[in-house]
Amino acid sequence: MLIRFGFEISVTCTQPVPMLLALSTHTEFAGRLIGLDQVRSDRAAPISEYVDTYGNRISRTVAEPGWTTFWSDCVAEVDGQPDNIPYGAIQHRIEDLPHETLNFLTASRYCDSDSLANFAWANFGGTNEGWDRVAAICAYVHNHVTFGYKFGRPDKTARDVLEEKSGVCRDFAHLGVSLCRAMNIPARYASGYLGDIGVPDTGFDDFCAWFEVYLGGRWHTVDARYNAPRIGRILMVRGSDASDVAMITSFGAYQLANFRVWTTEIDGQPTDSELLSMLETRPEPRASGPDFGSAVPGAVHLI
Repeated sequence: MLIRFGFEISVTCTQPVPMLLALSTHTEFAGRLIGLDQVRSDRAAPISEYVDTYGNRISRTVAEPGWTTFWSDCVAEVDGQPDNIPYGAIQHRIEDLPHETLNFLTASRYCDSDSLANFAWANFGGTNEGWDRVAAICAYVHNHVTFGYKFGRPDKTARDVLEEKSGVCRDFAHLGVSLCRAMNIPARYASGYLGDIGVPDTGFDDFCAWFEVYLGGRWHTVDARYNAPRIGRILMVRGSDASDVAMITSFGAYQLANFRVWTTEIDGQPTDSELLSMLETRPEPRASGPDFGSAVPGAVHLI
């Protein structure tokens, strides 16, 4: 399966603003890429790239005064299979877990699992360990939380999501991660592209957050927002929670002036040359997304 994916994000600022952009595919993304998967800009400011401790590719630049558009446009060849459901995957004893998973057992900025332990054990302690327990947590979050862009805010923790019963996709992921960690299941936050492939077309593309759990000797994808296997995930970032993988981390004030994402399955069997020719022009907008036009004072901005 071939999927065209990319974004176009425009910002305005009155003075130079250093920025870190987590907007590229992850170093462990399994698909084949056709085209240039790098953050580009319509301004002359240079963009460099480094890989952080989670394997995320981070672009570093300075947004000059005025209007700047960052963008990327690429094609991924993926297997086209839905998310795997690891029926029967076992939960490891803590003493048997690999060292690298232990960081994903403890509380983090948005995943305040330490404050949710009593709730988690009271509600899920009677489930079978392993995948059955994760599935029960995912189903609870899916049924308990109402999705809506108006419910998103940058300081919202997992406990807030539990109490307010609403949020955006990152909030579903944060609550799922926190409840799993509270029950000694390593869980980490993930985000990327997820188009309407194999499901009804919403008419609007966006980035999507989900999470991953460590069971049976490997990591597995879990999506509490949709609570169903999906096709065509393109992994961008991983971390303890969204604070590790902010799409835009700014060190100064700016305003988000335009934001659009595309994730579209490509019909037929075009050659690589035909795909590269297609990528010479960015796709036309499909529909208007949510309003992100507020000023951002600096530090970390999580879209």
